[in-house]
Amino acid sequence: MRVACLGLGRMGWHIAGHLADHSDAHDLAVFDVVDGLTGRWVEEHNGTEADSVESAVTGAEFIVTSLPSDQELAEVATEVLPAIAEGAIWIDHSTTSAQIACELGSGMSAVGGHFLDGPVSGGVDGARRGALSVMVGGEESAFARVEPLVEIYASRVRHMGPVGAGQLTKMTNQICVVGLCQALAEGLDFASRAGLDVENVVEAMLQGSSTSWQMENRADKMLAGEYDFGFSTALMRKDIGLVLEEASSMGVSLPITALVGQFLADVDAMGGTTWDWCSLMERQRRFAPANLPPNNADGR
Repeated sequence: MRVACLGLGRMGWHIAGHLADHSDAHDLAVFDVVDGLTGRWVEEHNGTEADSVESAVTGAEFIVTSLPSDQELAEVATEVLPAIAEGAIWIDHSTTSAQIACELGSGMSAVGGHFLDGPVSGGVDGARRGALSVMVGGEESAFARVEPLVEIYASRVRHMGPVGAGQLTKMTNQICVVGLCQALAEGLDFASRAGLDVENVVEAMLQGSSTSWQMENRADKMLAGEYDFGFSTALMRKDIGLVLEEASSMGVSLPITALVGQFLADVDAMGGTTWDWCSLMERQRRFAPANLPPNNADGR
């Protein structure tokens, strides 16, 4: 089985690594446009360094991509479509617009292949551990063929509907998660200013109705002001932009999502472009009224 992996960034590096470590993916070709990156990956893993998109995908049964945005995906498509084998399946793990997913679905179909949009949740840590959650749009028959491959680097793979449904599901995920993280930032800041033992507060809340993945995995980082990891502010701003554009075309109001998007722009202006987006906590700390004393024990 020949597999081509295109895009060796924070997510793609680990996705390709899991495939390289799996005995069934014995013929793995990788490529990235960043000079030297493909060679560094090959030094660490069992795979073949391709010198172009075309050479990577020629003869491949499966093509796996993880790219930054619609623009990069469209550029790669101009090289993928003329070179694919009959019946090849392209599964894309980028977070993009649903529109480009549908366009590539039509494009692959026209040349005898199949396109699946499969955005992921779980972040860099999930990719590293092979524990991503993948939301897939596309033909059910193509999904059934690619599912065993995706399960090598994902703990949950779910078919969501036709091409584009994966991206719309990811947008739903982002709508829900951004509000949670902002609420967590506000809650942690409130508890701190109230003079509470915030770590103890978090432990109490983890057993109650306010618990969330963000609380379990990001509260300690937010309290410590450590953001040099994970999913960047820039990428989350990009995702929110896609969500708001899609919502506008649907006539759907997303006031909380739009507000958090503005807050992330503030984080960006503070120098947090590359910080993990839980740095909403830093904005909360800096923009809240300064020099307020902790509340007294009686709450006054």
